[in-house]
This record gives sequence, C-alpha cells and structure tokens, in this order.
Amino acid sequence: MISPRASASLLRGVRSMATVRSAIGDTKVPMSNLESGKFINYQRIEDNLQIVRARLNKPLTLAEKIVYGHLDDPHHQEIVRGESYLKLRPDRVACQDATAQMAILQFMSAGLPQTAVPTSVHCDHLIQAQVGGVKDLARAIDINREVYDFLATASAKYGIGFWKPGSGIIHQIILENYATPGLMMIGTDSHTPNAGGLGMVACGVGGADAVDVMAGIPWELKAPKVIGVHLDGKMSGWTTPKDIILKVAGILTVKGGTGAIIEYTGPGVDSLSCTGMATICNMGAEIGATTSLFPFNNKMAQYLEATNRAPAARYAEAFQHNLVPDANCEYDQRIDINLSELEPYVNGPFTPDLATPLSKFASEVKKNGWPEELKVGLIGSCTNSSYEDMSRSAHIAKEAAEHGLKAKSGFTITPGSEQVRATIARDGFVDTFEGIGGVVLANACGPCIGQWDRRDVPKGTKNSIITSYNRNFTGRNDANPATHAFVASPDLVTAMVFAGDLTFNPMTDSLTGADGKEFKFSEPKGLELPPKGYDAGENTFQAPPADGTTVQVAVDPKSDRLQLLTPFKAWDGKDIIDAPVLVKALGKCTTDHISAGGPWLKFRGHLENISQNCLIGAINADNNEANKVLNQVTGEFGGVPQVGAYYRDQGIPWVVVGDENYGEGSSREHAALEPRFLGGRAVIVRSFARIHETNLKKQGMLPLWFKNPADYDLVSGSDKLSITGLNEFAPGKDLTILGKKADGSEYSFIVSHTFNEGQIGWFKAGSALNLMAKAAAERAAGKA
Repeated sequence: MISPRASASLLRGVRSMATVRSAIGDTKVPMSNLESGKFINYQRIEDNLQIVRARLNKPLTLAEKIVYGHLDDPHHQEIVRGESYLKLRPDRVACQDATAQMAILQFMSAGLPQTAVPTSVHCDHLIQAQVGGVKDLARAIDINREVYDFLATASAKYGIGFWKPGSGIIHQIILENYATPGLMMIGTDSHTPNAGGLGMVACGVGGADAVDVMAGIPWELKAPKVIGVHLDGKMSGWTTPKDIILKVAGILTVKGGTGAIIEYTGPGVDSLSCTGMATICNMGAEIGATTSLFPFNNKMAQYLEATNRAPAARYAEAFQHNLVPDANCEYDQRIDINLSELEPYVNGPFTPDLATPLSKFASEVKKNGWPEELKVGLIGSCTNSSYEDMSRSAHIAKEAAEHGLKAKSGFTITPGSEQVRATIARDGFVDTFEGIGGVVLANACGPCIGQWDRRDVPKGTKNSIITSYNRNFTGRNDANPATHAFVASPDLVTAMVFAGDLTFNPMTDSLTGADGKEFKFSEPKGLELPPKGYDAGENTFQAPPADGTTVQVAVDPKSDRLQLLTPFKAWDGKDIIDAPVLVKALGKCTTDHISAGGPWLKFRGHLENISQNCLIGAINADNNEANKVLNQVTGEFGGVPQVGAYYRDQGIPWVVVGDENYGEGSSREHAALEPRFLGGRAVIVRSFARIHETNLKKQGMLPLWFKNPADYDLVSGSDKLSITGLNEFAPGKDLTILGKKADGSEYSFIVSHTFNEGQIGWFKAGSALNLMAKAAAERAAGKA
C-alpha cells in the first residue's frame, strides 16, 4: 500500500518519472476483495499516457485519459475522435443473467478454457415482481432453476464470479464491489455506465463484444467524442442528482450522446454523492452515450472506504493526476448547468427525453390529456436505490405517516442489492415503507425491465405510473402500450403516491391529514452513507474454484430455455438480390420493439424460441400495425417472425428498413441475433444506436445508412431490394441499393456504412464468432 507521504507527494505534483513508476508500479492493490491475484494496473495507464501525450501534444479530457490509457498499441494506434477505431484492453467484464446465457454459449463455442480477464455474472433479470420480495424470489428460483444451474456451473468452469438470484442488480453490485476509478469495464447491459459514478469508463456492449474480451481479444470502439457537462452551484430542497440527467436528456435527446462520452466537470461535482453520480451515469444510456463519468474526488474515496475498499481509495488518491481532466482540455460540446437554479424534472411519457420542469408539469398533464390519476409509484432499481435515495424517500413516507396518511396509489420499493436491502431493513426504512402501504420487491430488476405481473388495470387501459427508473418506452414496464410511464426522482415518486394524482407538486401543494388539517411536505432529508456502516446481509456470491476443468456444463437438447449455437453461414461472395422488405419500421424502434423483454426473458438462452418475438413491437409503416407484414411470396399477411422464417426456409434473404436511432435502448444482442437467425441480411436505416449497430455487425448482418435520409420514403414494405457492390465492399465506400416495386417499377439509392476492414471480415465469415472459433481451432491444431 502507498504510504501517506508518497500519496501526498504525488498529489502535490512532485511526479518525476522515477517517482511515478516507483509509487504506482510497485504497489499491488486488489481490483476486488472477491478476487485473488488480480490487481489494479495504474502503471499501464501511466505508461500508455506518456506515449499518447508525446504523440498528441495536447491537454486530455478525463475520458481520453482512461480510454487511451487502455489502448492495446499506444505507439501505432490512430487516434482521431469520432473517426478512429480503437483497440482497447478493458480490465473486466460483467454480464447479467438474461444476456450472460448467450454470451457464455458463444464463449463455449469458441473452445477456450477460461476467461482472460476477471468476469462476473449477476442473476437479476429473471425475477418477476408479483406479491413481494421473499415469495417472488422463491418462485423465480424454482422456475429458472435450469438457467441458474447452467450459469453457476459455466461460471465455475470458466473462472467467473457468480452472483446468485437475490444478490441484487448487476450495476449496484458492481458499484459496491468492482468499480474502480480509472479502470475500464464492459458489461452486457446498456446501463453498465452506472460505474462512472466511481470514475470508471464502463460501457454497455453486446454479448459478442464481451466474448472477445473474455477471450483475450482487444475490444474495438470508435474513438468517442467527449461532451462536457459543467456543473456550478449546489442543489437544495427537492432537487436531486436524478434531475441533472433528466435535464441533460431533455437537452441532448435520446440520440444526442451517440458516439460520445459524457464527462461531468465543475465545482458543482463535489456537492454530489458518489451514488448520486452513479445515478447520473446510469441514465446516460438514455441519451445514447457510449458512457458517462465523473472525476475522482473525496466523495468517491468515502464510498470506497464505506464498501471496505480503503486501499483502492488511497491508490486512486496517489494516481489522481490521471483521474481528473487536464486544465484547458477541449470538449466537442459543452453544456452548463447551475445546480442552484435547477428544479426537479419529470420526463415522459413513452420516451425518457421529454423533459418537463415540475413547475410546468401539471399544466402539461392537463394540456396533453395524460391520465391524472396516479395508479402506481415505483422507486428503487439500479438507477435510484442508494442509501441516500432510500433515506430521503423514507423521510417523506414517515412525515406522511405522522399525519395519518397511507399511499393512495400503489407503491413499490426495489432494493438495488442485498446489501442495500439489509441496511435499510436494519435502519427501519422497510418498516416505514410497509407501514404506509408500500411493497418491498426482490433485489432485482423487476418492473423496470417488464418483469411485473401487474393486475390492477386490464391491458389496453389508459393509465399513468411514475417511477424512479431510467427507461419508459411504450409498454416496457407492464407490457401495456396504454400505460403512460413517467420518470422522476424517488423523492417526487414517493410524495406523489400520497396524493394519488400526477398533477401534485409537493413544493407548492398541500395534502389533508387524517385529522382534517392541511399540511405540506418539508424538504426531504437523507444521508449519503449509513452512519452504522453497510449491513452485507446474506452472502450470495459464488467464487469460482481454483481449477474448474472438471466441472461439467450440460445443456439438454430438449430444453426450451437453453440451446447450443449453430454457426451462421459465411457470405457466399455474391450480391444480395431481390431481398424482400420484411418490415419498414415507422418511427421509434428500440431494442424492446425488436426483441421484447418481460415474459420473453425466459427464452434468452434459446435462440430459436426467443426469435419468435423478433420485431413484433415494430410499427409497420405500410399499415400502422404491429406484427402484421406482407408475405411477398404467398400474398398473405402474417406475423414478422413467421414471415421471416418462411423466407429463410425458402432460401430468400430479407431486409429491414428503419427510421432514426434504430435500436436505441438495451444492449441485448438478441435484437441482432434474431433477425440473423430468421434469415435477415441487412438493416437499412436513417441512423443507428451505437450498441445495436455493432451487434448487427458482430452477427454478420449489414447495418446500412441511407446516404440521403429522405430515401427512407422511397421504400415500402412490398418492395424488393438488391444490395450491389459487395465484391468491392471496403471501408468508406458506399453501396448501391436497387429497389423494385410490386408493379415492376424500379428505383435506386445510395447507402453508407461504418465498417472497417476487420468488421468486413466478420461479414464475410458469417459472424465475428466464426472468426474467433477458427482462430482457436488453428491454435489448438498448432499445439497438437
């Protein structure tokens, strides 16, 4: 461990090369208390940055320091923001159970003995909220036993840490145990950037990207642009960190952060708690950002100490010169927010970037005809279940109880982890919530991802809910497209359930207590960290054995939950001719539209079964209906998966046409695997969300961009499209699409793409996994 004197010396800037190398390189601090022999490698970052600084000769943002500090080849890597494809070496991988199934199945297909970097699997997505935490968890363990056993044994075999069901949500577990300032992580969930609250570059990816890193292959990322959000002032009253990201979402929209890292700076940063910073980073996924992060500060050090990682805090303090941005560094865009003037926001419905200040929200509700009655308020989840969040909400609930009130709306509380649940139970918050009619759900994702057996309103009934979650796409929480879902801070959600009315403003409006007297809520108060320390609760972690070679991982060929993968066929070397348009998607088409969650989550390890939900939520531009498309061979209408499978079985390739920001939302690679499995060859859109575009490439699909976005209007769902010029497919070279209408008339348009040479190799091989498996087989043959 670094001595206080050495640490202080470094922090004062006395950093000759010898001093830095001695203090940084000779120190061994564990990456996690749960892993032996794995240490924080700040020396690699230090060494890489010396090379990069000499090459670029300019001040660096924090995002650049961490990203370039993880370059595989800092000497020769081309570095141009927004253009270069970087080869990076992340420090770790994290997978949640719904995406881990396919990631591990792909890893098994590659024929490798063990993961090359520390990896963890977290069981959080398959637990459905019904009646309450204990019973819901027991039911989930019984229903999902086959999947949990597969993940547990595969984790043991391949050296992966396994978090059992009930342990909590992946992002909260990461923050409590693995997130480290200055390190880099990829995770198979779009809200992986949550770890940016501890100064980590943490990016959501598809399973194929995760498999690359697990296999020791550099991770490829287009050099991100950097958007700086400068915070001045200090929040007070009802304003919370959640309101910062709700406001930023309104400014940047759901695609404004695409291809960029959001970096928060300014004096206002130090007024935020570490978990508050994590909330902001978590929801950066909603603006399409590659990730979000904050500079290392004392609040992060305090959180590391509170979670039994004091050595990591001291090490980060000694390395702080590379954990903050350089003075006078340049941002591609700058946003200024005065926290002293910021008011609470409510975002929605149906999209997380429709931002409305609380002072104007009631009038917007009335003007737009949104249902005023508040049916359910839901707090917690990975976004807002910190001790600070829960203590502030408990303060509001306790004040209401003192006036004899119970919640008028349904009220649910989702702890983010077993540690959070045990701590808030010990400190009386659970009793407070249950005392006013709240229901504490399992330590899992639950309603946030559609795992909610909601029964208070029939499907199709127009109604309003408000959550402290991160995402509010149509039907996401309860599979009811008529539900108007709004996103706000836990404070506002908790206050509103006592009014039962969406137009209630706790800053200005009064409630009537049981004694008939009116009262107003006082400003919420809470504590950033528990005064008595965290209660770890039940131990739910399974460490891998030292040698897992004898562990058996079985997949029943008759299973409807798990299915071994069959490699996709390689490109046949020909242009794609007369491919029917399977569906022309109208407007917003998220990964929830492409591969629905909720009840479909149970099939995430079975590609054939999960493919039966492919694009069933996309609205067909030809008829404004979901899951009703023309079969151009039979002339009949059918469901999207059924028509796609029909074409595949007839040997007919097909394409999808989409609008702006196609594939926004979750990192689920099933949204790319399913169309590929059903015979799709290309997706042609006005623009893509980053993760989904990469996922399509990884599976051997062609994600193509209309060169002229207006050409979207040329195409209809009854057209056939030919993709020409594939024999000359090259980086930066456009392709020509020849269209043919049902009446025989023809047209053409140009499409662009973002493929580099390596990615073109994925297309030609049939998938990135095919190339990896081939390389593994060649290595094995060479050793034989």
